[in-house]
Amino acid sequence: MRASGIPPFGRFVARALLLGSVLCGAVQAQGVLNVYSARHYPSDEALYAAFTQQTGIRIQRVDADDAGLVARLKAEGQQSPADVVLMVDASRLWRAEQDGLFAPMQDAVLQARVPRALRGQDQGQGPHWWGISTRARVVVYDPKRVKPEQVATYQGLANPALKGLLCTRSGAHPYNLSLFGAYLAHTNEARARDWLGGLVANMARPPRGGDTDQIRGVASGECGVALANSYYVARLMRSPRPADRQVMAKVALAFPSLQGQGTGYSGIENPLFFKDNTRMYYGDAKNTVGELLTKIS
Repeated sequence: MRASGIPPFGRFVARALLLGSVLCGAVQAQGVLNVYSARHYPSDEALYAAFTQQTGIRIQRVDADDAGLVARLKAEGQQSPADVVLMVDASRLWRAEQDGLFAPMQDAVLQARVPRALRGQDQGQGPHWWGISTRARVVVYDPKRVKPEQVATYQGLANPALKGLLCTRSGAHPYNLSLFGAYLAHTNEARARDWLGGLVANMARPPRGGDTDQIRGVASGECGVALANSYYVARLMRSPRPADRQVMAKVALAFPSLQGQGTGYSGIENPLFFKDNTRMYYGDAKNTVGELLTKIS
């Protein structure tokens, strides 16, 4: 790192950074904030632009995936110019924390806005990372072959009734490792091992491809059930290509629970559910998501 007083390897501060609440004097003086980012969304560009307009500080970005950022930080060592690191996957975020790549940080805005369960380790100097968004690992299934109640929980995916129907990408991929880790955290090693064995026994084919490939596999009949991140589903639903919309017309969605703790990687209750201005929206997952998309697009 620079000898400017910025802690080693930067900070995972995300939205608070964009609000200008955690800037150190060195960054303000130099007029540049070095951001290492694994995110690639148009909304980020808008946030960066608003940040620069508000503070006059220019964002200098290095783009790579999580693994690439970690490799770069390790190679740069103490000389890394990174001020902020934005990562997108829970398992790699945890691994980077364990490798000592993040510095602790305390911030009043983040304290107020980020639930404790979505923060990194805190040994008295502040967490080593702060989570600003979550994503769901949903189930896509063939409604002609699978009943909704069969995929209402992640546990149900290991039921022998689904033998020969399950498709997923590699179990070594961080998307699945995060889900597997969440299951282990909410059960125990023996139950997690049995569950994983059940998933393997239910495979329709060896794991391959990405999440979109799994969705297409259900639509084609190769698979009856598949795991996918929620935004892959949204991309196909909003795609201008008729073939993509035809894929979604053939499948149904389920947002399964994990030991009653809700959908996603961590099984952590979503604090948004408890806010006064939040309302639960019930209905068929595919239809209701489609309706919502038409309202906001």
